[in-house]
Amino acid sequence: MSRGTWDTDFGPLRGFYRDRENGLVFGVCAGIADRFNFRTGTVRVIAVISLLLFFWLTAALYLGATLLIREKPLVYSGRRTENEFWRRYGRDFGDVHE
Repeated sequence: MSRGTWDTDFGPLRGFYRDRENGLVFGVCAGIADRFNFRTGTVRVIAVISLLLFFWLTAALYLGATLLIREKPLVYSGRRTENEFWRRYGRDFGDVHE
């Protein structure tokens, strides 16, 4: 399991998500790669080849996946002390509007 899919509060993320942080368009290929432990580049190459061979089917599946699959929640993957600092004081910094 990659470091990016580990949540310090709840353990590993389960399920299938779109990964907008590592994705190029909507994060569908990055989500597939993360879920099935593939390299993102490999999934993208397969998607492009599929798009060239079966344009309408691939485009419809990609659009459907974009609409149906949830976006991956943001996960902090740094040190626990820094995570605790931002949990404690992060709300106070966000309230300042100057």
